[in-house]
Amino acid sequence: MKKLLLSATLFIYIQAISQSQFITKGKILYEKTVNQHKPFEEEGGENEWWKEMMKTFPKIVKDQFVLTFNESRSVYKLEKENTDNKYMWGSKPNETDNVINELTNQTISIQREIFENTYIIKDSLRNFEWKITQETREIAGFECKKAVTKICDSVVVVAFYTDQIPVSAGPESMGGLPGMIMGLAIPRMYATWFATKLELVEPTTPQLNPGQKGKKVNWMQLNAELKKGMKDWGKDGHRRIWSSSL
Repeated sequence: MKKLLLSATLFIYIQAISQSQFITKGKILYEKTVNQHKPFEEEGGENEWWKEMMKTFPKIVKDQFVLTFNESRSVYKLEKENTDNKYMWGSKPNETDNVINELTNQTISIQREIFENTYIIKDSLRNFEWKITQETREIAGFECKKAVTKICDSVVVVAFYTDQIPVSAGPESMGGLPGMIMGLAIPRMYATWFATKLELVEPTTPQLNPGQKGKKVNWMQLNAELKKGMKDWGKDGHRRIWSSSL
């Protein structure tokens, strides 16, 4: 009886230990969803030309992105474009864009195509002022806590992160939380990113070291260039600066 009780206790202990193991390497698939009609509805919902445009292009577009990571680095890029999508101007993702977070030395390197220019944004990891709440949500099998911050002074970003993956990274250049961001929503950009699957695989050296080329800038230099070039673009210019700041 004592042996049986000891075996049962040992099984429960081992099970508890295995459930508390942290994940520090793998691959996360994200689905990005964008409502591409919404900005045009705001700009000219009663305009006949806009109405015809919105009949031609789908309201919702979805694309697959992948985040490959270990305890010291993460790489985010387009995994698979949905070839059935028809993108309105400025909505199409770029296959060569990628985001490299160096978690050990706290630096970031982003290749990003913005209109006819390709930039390499090199800077320190971003210092977001997150407010962590008590709200939780299950995403891809993980219990995630809600956190809120802002970009570009006023654009609210809502994130859901899990401390079961203690790697401070996530979609785009978002990070700075005590765990992996599994869900992201930016209401003013009508866009969400949600993890759909985690694969427990060892990242390869090529996966963690994608090639980058383009004009080298930091965040301040990029924002100054974009504001100068889009100063007369109105709301559309603001949205494109927000998108470039992710």
